[in-house]
Amino acid sequence: MPKLSVLDMGVASSGTTVAESINDIRDLARTAERFGYERYWVAEHHGVPAFLTSATAVLIQAVAAATSTIRVGAGGIMLPNHASLLVAENFGTLETLHPGRIDLGLGSGVGGPGIVKELLRTRPPEDYEEQLTELLAYFRPGGGKTRMPLSVRVAEGHRPQIWGLGSSSGGARRAATHGLPFVYAQHLNADGMNEALRVYREEFRPSKTFPEPYVMVCVSVVCADSDEQAQFLAGPAVHIGYEKASGHQPGPLPTPEEVAAAGYPDDQLPAVDAIRSEMVVGSPGTVGKELDRILTESNGDELMITTSVHAVEDRVRSLELLSSL
Repeated sequence: MPKLSVLDMGVASSGTTVAESINDIRDLARTAERFGYERYWVAEHHGVPAFLTSATAVLIQAVAAATSTIRVGAGGIMLPNHASLLVAENFGTLETLHPGRIDLGLGSGVGGPGIVKELLRTRPPEDYEEQLTELLAYFRPGGGKTRMPLSVRVAEGHRPQIWGLGSSSGGARRAATHGLPFVYAQHLNADGMNEALRVYREEFRPSKTFPEPYVMVCVSVVCADSDEQAQFLAGPAVHIGYEKASGHQPGPLPTPEEVAAAGYPDDQLPAVDAIRSEMVVGSPGTVGKELDRILTESNGDELMITTSVHAVEDRVRSLELLSSL
């Protein structure tokens, strides 16, 4: 098994406070560090009751301050929601405070319902390349003076490790053009993985930081001591996927008992099965075989695991079992 990393979606569980859920992010990062994971990333979401990672840079600082060796970062910052200048200032500062430990994953989505575009003044997709080029220039020593209207001293020479994120060939192409390592969101679009990675590798332009393509694949995983227990614990994550697919903004994660008791209409069972099939769920033996298959298919260099279960202790156990594969 190659390097393993963690993506924390900041899922809020029913029956917990916001403070408890956010503190769990910090505590789980310590756990991941203890189990030997390579990096711990937090996502960016806005206006979705199920997710609490809207202040991504703030959470990264809290996680980095609570750990000492694991890499910490964003998976990712949705660049159209932000001014490139502010992203450079935030992540240059983070890299200065925690040198050699900060990752900046960049996405082109919104991370929330449609109204988020209006409230955050989200820029249109056609502006993404301009934003990315501007951002990268801020991190170059002297880059602000020669390329941009102003110099950002806190960013110049304090560049985090920058990643391109995507669930399609478009995101793969952007990462390849700039010589960035690429994270493919297999948990969002399993069917598109092979084509996206083909585009990334064929169009990759070597950079000083990454002379060769580098691929990390992000997978939704629930691992437990038995296949049956894992399937039961995965119920709430399947429920959130079902709510999103139905056009609803999911609320806090219900308990697996609540999901099992509620069930689904018979005519929706194929859709539920399809959502479950996109996850890797089971005992260590079952999960290990499926992750090996995904690694072989993708020829990936690293795996990133995202796990949404209701109880913190079940997530800790999942991380522990995965770290032993």
